[in-house]
Amino acid sequence: MRAERRQTPSAPPTSAPAPTGVARDFAEDVRHFLLQGQRQLPSRYLYDDLGSALFEAICRLPWYLLTRAEMCLLEAHAGDILDADVTTIVELGPGSGAKLSALIAGAGKNRGPLDLHLVDISGSALAEAGRTLEEHAGVRVVPHQTTYEAGLVDIGLAPSAGRRLALFLGSNIGNFDPPGRDVFLSAIRASLAPGDGLLIGVDLVKPAANLVLAYDDPLGVTAAFNRNLLERINRELGGDFDLEGFDHRAVWNESASRVEMHLRSRWRQRVSIRGADVTFVMDPGETIWTESSYKYRPDEIESMLLRAGFGLRAQWFDAAAGFALTLAEAA
Repeated sequence: MRAERRQTPSAPPTSAPAPTGVARDFAEDVRHFLLQGQRQLPSRYLYDDLGSALFEAICRLPWYLLTRAEMCLLEAHAGDILDADVTTIVELGPGSGAKLSALIAGAGKNRGPLDLHLVDISGSALAEAGRTLEEHAGVRVVPHQTTYEAGLVDIGLAPSAGRRLALFLGSNIGNFDPPGRDVFLSAIRASLAPGDGLLIGVDLVKPAANLVLAYDDPLGVTAAFNRNLLERINRELGGDFDLEGFDHRAVWNESASRVEMHLRSRWRQRVSIRGADVTFVMDPGETIWTESSYKYRPDEIESMLLRAGFGLRAQWFDAAAGFALTLAEAA
């Protein structure tokens, strides 16, 4: 067994600043989740500026079919999704803005002027999406750099002249466990009025080998995306994670119907994170669970929407990619 090794980052901060606001939440979550029996980190923290850029690269990989399938469905059915009655679009996690841009372009003359509310914790993602969407005539872009939940509350209180359409694309719903998913969908419903819409993209169950390959690509982009979370902790919270001491691992948990991403310790190592006031020892093979991506069957999509107070309006599939795009209406 390799002896315990203490990590020394190449350029450690001389001291960890006292965290405030969002940084305080980050520090508290890091401390709380890393001290669980199964060490874990909330997946939302994967998306700092570098993490967001790496994820955009993942979406272009030939093994990650989800993004291209969703884009094709948006372009093909834009006229059915976006009509002149929709005056406000709320996108949770807009990424680069490319998907919403494709939807607006595909709708053509079907749509009128639009207020676009973009909600994301990444300032760089919001800036990029804003630049992309402002190229369309008749749109007003309103960024909200906050959590999805806080953004929904703020936007739900704002008046809207016509129907609202909420977008939750990229199968991001798969990052929630089933209880959290139901709470989150109910929160979306609470921010909408009867007759408003929800467009949601959902990745479907497919062969395990295909799923694992999408989350552990041969180029190592997903591995870099995963390890970047440790680098973010080093940089923002004065941690001393040794990135070379962790392997990226993606596994298909069939009983839970989810792909799990982990960071597995290569040897026994002691980790300190000054800004989170935590020190712990990881054994060889022990993991930090960083993301879950639940996969669904078509009938499960309708049932979860019904529980949250939505009715199914239309549903489109890409059978080759195993992906579903669903348009629902607030009851």
